[in-house]
Amino acid sequence: MKLSEVEWKEIQVALSESFFQTISIIPIQQIPNIYCGSYRKIETAAMAMPINPKPFLNSLTGKPVIIKLKWGHEYKGFLVSVDGYMNMQLANTEEWVDGSKTGSLGEVLIRCNNVLHIRGVQEDDDEEGEMRD
Repeated sequence: MKLSEVEWKEIQVALSESFFQTISIIPIQQIPNIYCGSYRKIETAAMAMPINPKPFLNSLTGKPVIIKLKWGHEYKGFLVSVDGYMNMQLANTEEWVDGSKTGSLGEVLIRCNNVLHIRGVQEDDDEEGEMRD
C-alpha cells in the first residue's frame, strides 16, 4: 500500500471550550509498515485517544498529581482546585528538578501556560526510577 492510497479523515479537535482545530488523521490499521534500510522494521503504534481536559482535571481534584512544567521542573502535590483558565492550585507540594527533590513548598499556584503535562499518581508511589521491595 502506498502512502498516497491511504484514506485520510478530517476531525475537529477542541483546543478549548470555544476554539476548535481541524486535523487530518489516518486510521491506525491503514498505516503501512515502514522499513529503514535492511536492518529493522518499524511497527505501527497505537494512537492515544484525546480526552476533554476540563473533566479530566476535575476528576483529579483532591488527588495526588505530578505536574511537569515546560522547562523540566516537576511539582508533586494534591490538586486543590482548577479555575476556568486551567490554572492549578496544589497543596503539600514538593519540587523536583532533574529527578531529585529540591524542597517542600507547601501551597502553590501554577499558571496554565507553564504546564507541559499533568498526571495522577498513587499516594504510595515512590519517585519514578526507584525499585520497590
